[in-house]
Amino acid sequence: MRDLPADFAAAIATGVTSICRCWQVHRADGVVLGFTDHDRAIAFDGVVHEARAGMSAGALDSSTGLSIDTQSVEGALSSTAIGEDDIARGFYDSAEVRLYLVFWEAPETRLLSSVGTIGELRRVGDAFEAEIVGRSEALNRPFGRAFLATCDRRLGDGGCGVDLADPAYSAIGTVATLQSTSAFEAEGLAAFETGFFDDGRLVWETGANAGAEARVRRHAAFESAVQIETWLSAPLELVVGDSFRVEAGCDKRMATCRDRFANLANFRGFPHIPGDDWAAGYPDDGGSHDGGSLFRS
Repeated sequence: MRDLPADFAAAIATGVTSICRCWQVHRADGVVLGFTDHDRAIAFDGVVHEARAGMSAGALDSSTGLSIDTQSVEGALSSTAIGEDDIARGFYDSAEVRLYLVFWEAPETRLLSSVGTIGELRRVGDAFEAEIVGRSEALNRPFGRAFLATCDRRLGDGGCGVDLADPAYSAIGTVATLQSTSAFEAEGLAAFETGFFDDGRLVWETGANAGAEARVRRHAAFESAVQIETWLSAPLELVVGDSFRVEAGCDKRMATCRDRFANLANFRGFPHIPGDDWAAGYPDDGGSHDGGSLFRS
């Protein structure tokens, strides 16, 4: 059985029903939003929880052990704090959600009921539905190293060591000509060879999509223009003059790590270990079967 704070337990013991629910949404960019199903705003922890924000909670599926707790929150896009554009740009992806039970007459008397993250957020017309999953969901994620021919690190992380702030590996570009919702000609990238930004990260700096990220599908440099194509269309409309920051891409191969980034000392792949095809192989007259290394320089 869960232990309740003494003041919260004492308030419940009075038999007076003055409890409301408050949600705090902590986004990855540091923005914290507060909402409540009460008919007036409630403030605590430095956060004002907006009243009548159009949010309502669905059933909470909670269980003991390591099972994943889930809850759904539905609402209308009527709050000025919840913008449709921000949802489209992914600002609420994996945001932390804290659910409080609060005595609205005395907000200092409250109980942190659950903590989770937004797993999936769907838009339907002028409304949204967010699925909130419990912290045990993180146990479903694989951890540890993978022994692969290619590197298992993300370019620029602590294990990689490449500084993506270096002008040699990133640049600021500007949309010069629109070709589609996911492809455009860019200015400011003429110093980089074709393919340098393939699978790199692109972050919009200005325009309606400011703050949104995308992965580069194709980077092609021609004498007269540079073309960029992303895997997904921009969430909002692109216009000529929108600026972005784009980072180098990495295909995780040893040769790329050595030749493009001069970072072979931090390469975390195993290109010389036998693969599944070796296990299924058989001896033949033309092969080498001396027990030596399979790698030939």
